[in-house]
Amino acid sequence: MKKDVESTAGVTVVVTAIADDPADPPPPASSEDNLRAWLTVLGSALVYFASFGFTNSFGFFQDYYQTHYLPDQSPSTIAFIGTLQISLMYVVAPVAGALSDAYGLKWIYRIAALGCCGSVVGLSFAQAGSLWQPFVFQHHFDQHSNVSQGVLFGLVVAFNTQPALAVVGQHFKQRRALAMGLVSGGSSISGSGLPIMLSYLVPKIGFGWALRATALLMGCCYVVAMAISWTKEPPTPTKEPHTPTTEEAPEQPPAKAALAASSLLDFRGYKDPRYLVLAIGNFVATLGVYVPNYYIGSYALLRYPTASVHSYLLPALNGASFFGRVLGGYFADRTGRLNFLWPMTVLSGVLSLSLWLLEQNIGMIMAFALLYGFTSGVFISVTPAAVAQIVPDDKIGILYFLRA
Repeated sequence: MKKDVESTAGVTVVVTAIADDPADPPPPASSEDNLRAWLTVLGSALVYFASFGFTNSFGFFQDYYQTHYLPDQSPSTIAFIGTLQISLMYVVAPVAGALSDAYGLKWIYRIAALGCCGSVVGLSFAQAGSLWQPFVFQHHFDQHSNVSQGVLFGLVVAFNTQPALAVVGQHFKQRRALAMGLVSGGSSISGSGLPIMLSYLVPKIGFGWALRATALLMGCCYVVAMAISWTKEPPTPTKEPHTPTTEEAPEQPPAKAALAASSLLDFRGYKDPRYLVLAIGNFVATLGVYVPNYYIGSYALLRYPTASVHSYLLPALNGASFFGRVLGGYFADRTGRLNFLWPMTVLSGVLSLSLWLLEQNIGMIMAFALLYGFTSGVFISVTPAAVAQIVPDDKIGILYFLRA
C-alpha cells in the first residue's frame, strides 16, 4: 500500500510539474465555443432575416396582389413572381458561393445589401393593376413589380444563401446542423414578422412607404452582419522547405477568377452515391415544399372569407418553421443528420396530402400550418448540414442549383 501511495504521489508530482511548466501551451479551446463563431451565426441569421425572410413572406404579397394590386390576374400568374424569385436565388447561389470563396464574404454581402434594399425600394414604386409577365401574352406591362421582386431580388438574394451558411460551416463541425438551423431560423422569424408588420403598416402609411421601411430594416441587418461575421482561414498543411532551382519558376497563387471557376465546377460530391441520392431527393422534395407558403393565406380567404385569421396563417407557418429548423438541427446532430432528415421530409409530404386536402374548418388549416411549418423547417435547415457531412470542402453549391 505504501508503495502504491508513493507511486501515486510520484505521479502527482510529475503531473504537477508538467502542468506548471510555462513552456507548455494551454490545451486549445474548441473553435465552436469561441465568441467569434457564435457572432458569425448571429450575423448569418441577420442576413437570412433580411433576404430569405422576405422570400418566405411572399404569401402576404400573393394575397395582397390578388385583392388590391392585381385583382384581374389569376393566382398562378401572380405566384410566378414568387417562383421566379426563389428559382433565380437557387440558380445563382453556386456562383455566389464560388465568388465568395475567391473575393471574400463581406464583398459579397455588400453587393447583396445594395441589391436587396434597392429591389425592395424599386418594388415600392410599382403601380396597381398591371404586371410584367414575359411568358404570357398581355397588354399591360409593369416592369417594377416583376423585375424588382421576381428578377432583381431573386438574383441578389443568392449572394446571401450559400455564403452565409458556408461561413458558419467553417466554424462548426460537431454542432453544424444546430448552427445552420439557427441561421435558417432567421428567415423564419422574418417570415413571421414581416407579414404582420406589413399588414399593420400598409393601411396606415401605404404600400410604398411600408416597403421602404422594410428596406431600411434590411439595411440595418446587413450593417450589423458585416460587422460581426468572421471568416475562418482553413489550416495550411506544413511542407518541407524547398529552394527552387534556377530552372524552376516560383509558384504563383491561383488567380481569383480561376479559384472561383474551380470552386464552381467541383463535382466531386457525385462520386459518393449518398450525395447523389440526397441531391435527387432534394430536387423532388423542393418541387412542392414552398407551395403552402405561397397559397395558404389566399386558400383560407377563398374558403372562409369571413374569417380574419387567414392573415395569420403564414406567420404561424413560418413561426413553426423556426422551431423545426432550430430543434431539427439540434436533434440531427445527435441522431444523425440523414437519419433525422428523411422521416421529417416524408412527413411533410404526408401532411400536404392529408390535412391540406381533408380540412373541414379554419382550425384544421391552422393545425396544418403549424405541423407543416415544423416538418418543412427541418427539411430546409438540415439538408445543407447533411450535404456538408458528405461532400469534401463543403461543396453544397450544386445542391442549390438542383433546388431551383
